[in-house]
Amino acid sequence: MQMNQESWQSVTPQYTEFDDVISEFECLPKVSFLDIQPRLKQALSTLANTQGYNRVLIVNSPDNAFYRSCISKGLTHLTGKAAITTESININDLLGTYACNESGQITAQTQGLVEKAHGGFLIVSANMLLANPSSWPIFKSIFLGQAYSPVSVTPKNLANEVPINSYSVRLVVVGHRDQIADLDYLDGDLYSGFANFTEVEHDIAIDQDSIDCYLGYLLSLLKDFDLPILSPEAIHRLMVAGARYSEDQRYMPIEPLWYLSIFHEASLYLSGTQFDEQAIDKALEAKHNRESYLPERALSDILDGQVIIETQGECVGQVNGLTVIDVSGHPLSYGEPARISCVIHFGDGDISDVERKAELGGNLHAKGMMIMQAFVASALKLEEPLPYSASVVFEQSYCEVDGDSATLAELCSFVSALSEYPINQQIAVTGAVDQFGRVQAVGGLNEKIEGFYRVCKHQGFTGQQGVIIPKTNLKHLALNKEVVASIKSDEFHIWSVETVDETIPIIMGKPFRGDDETSVIHKIAQRIENYEKHEHPQGIVERIKNWFL
Repeated sequence: MQMNQESWQSVTPQYTEFDDVISEFECLPKVSFLDIQPRLKQALSTLANTQGYNRVLIVNSPDNAFYRSCISKGLTHLTGKAAITTESININDLLGTYACNESGQITAQTQGLVEKAHGGFLIVSANMLLANPSSWPIFKSIFLGQAYSPVSVTPKNLANEVPINSYSVRLVVVGHRDQIADLDYLDGDLYSGFANFTEVEHDIAIDQDSIDCYLGYLLSLLKDFDLPILSPEAIHRLMVAGARYSEDQRYMPIEPLWYLSIFHEASLYLSGTQFDEQAIDKALEAKHNRESYLPERALSDILDGQVIIETQGECVGQVNGLTVIDVSGHPLSYGEPARISCVIHFGDGDISDVERKAELGGNLHAKGMMIMQAFVASALKLEEPLPYSASVVFEQSYCEVDGDSATLAELCSFVSALSEYPINQQIAVTGAVDQFGRVQAVGGLNEKIEGFYRVCKHQGFTGQQGVIIPKTNLKHLALNKEVVASIKSDEFHIWSVETVDETIPIIMGKPFRGDDETSVIHKIAQRIENYEKHEHPQGIVERIKNWFL
């Protein structure tokens, strides 16, 4: 078990290698929103300089005024030309309007956004175009350089001479992926020489080459919004929170609103002229506290015994799996252990997925079950179907279960039931498995580990409790400081594994395979052999003779 056990340093990001740069934070050159978005910057530059009909740029981005404002400022800085933004979805605001009297004379005319943006750029939400699908041909013709007329607000009165205008305008459409997909459906030729596409990036890979750029971006946000400077310790705390947010220790988010929400709340806990670690930490804790009602209620159900989770002792065919709960409309995903059990009976080798049969299991979960079954058959080198059938279930689960992250836990419960070797209930398991027994990465690791940790803490630590995770998931860990402290004090443990062969000895105390008679595979093979002897005590020749008697 010690061979696979991870130290506390590996379960939380370590950024001391960047201390030299962090110590010079205030002296770093500022990096703007556009400078940290190289794809967006290149696309906007191309839009500004390309001649011909490529006058539209589609930008996959959060659909809000803040990002459109950032794009507007970037375009103005790049080109020196006006970049007008609008939050309206009214067609009249885009094209302008005119009114005429009964004799056909135009009595009033309002300037549209296209006219105001002449020679420059117009930035709109994708909702502007989706809310006016019948007007899409007009939109398209305008940005292809064709003449158009404003909207008449007196349709009963016909103008003697309809005003027709042509303007040189370049359009930037900003929206999230679903909106852009609807726009693409509206016009299948969207990218056929008419529009280009780019994306606002949400994170940046952190290394020695990019750390200056990332910290310069943070400095730019602080300066632009007149906020205090970050202390070196505060930067470290913020980077740990960023790693958790991006679910990767090597990537930092570059979403300005995420940082600004933390900075503004941290201002409430300011104790000096700069943000210190405590201010950032209190802001993050306050946010978590506001969002933690549901996970606390889920924990109370376990502590009250309404949901059975055992964190001590041993049990055959029962394992603690780990799940992540996402509730619609709730901003916080949270982890919750789930009891997975397996029972064995005589049969034709079929593994019955109770979740699937009850229509509570998704396709990915069913795929994981089939992969597990194929691996066990391969490991046992079966020439005939397994003489046992199995029933695997998530106990006390009342909603749909999907994903393959429980495959390793289900496999453990299955081989435990087959071999009759008990599973250590002090350990929880998560991970996907391929047909060769390799353990593969899964999502939501931080939430899963912390969910099991909370249960162990309230039921009482034994010093042997912990979680088995895929080794490839180590770079995704950014556990909260309480869990890290518990791991540091050897109270809670993390084991990382690459194969099923590494997993079984940790959770069952027996080797998975090998010449050792105590191995799980040997015990299963012995049980199958005993079954065959019990079921067919006579040899094959004797059984053939009996057929003719």
